Amino acid sequence: MRFPLFVDLSGKRAVLVGGGAVSARRAEVLLRFGAAVMVIAPELNAPFPDGVTYLSRPYAPGDLEGAFLAVAATDDRAVNRTVGEEARRRGIPVSVADCPEECTFFFPAVCEGETLIAGVISKNGADHRATAAGTRAIRRTLEEF
Repeated sequence: MRFPLFVDLSGKRAVLVGGGAVSARRAEVLLRFGAAVMVIAPELNAPFPDGVTYLSRPYAPGDLEGAFLAVAATDDRAVNRTVGEEARRRGIPVSVADCPEECTFFFPAVCEGETLIAGVISKNGADHRATAAGTRAIRRTLEEF
């Protein structure tokens, strides 16, 4: 089981490695919550929101220096594993998109109402269908507040 934890990301550096759709969705959410988002990828294969700092190159060891959190979301298992290893060594929370066992946190589906915020994730981090259904239900509920 995972403990839900809400943290202040205002001005905190979030490093996302990967230029695809998963990274773009994560970047949008992190920016919305005030993080300073840096994306590292040889190229962007999805539309990223304004406000992202983009380094057009492959990930290199040391790229997580000063990061508050990290996301490994490339289509290369070896790169994702290396990002996860660096983050864990540095004590930086990391979400590794293709390997739940290497994550130290799971990126939730974020549900926002006018005055309430909820994060949704399945109990073991793997049941995406249950997460999607729960997210829809919670969003409908939050719209009533």
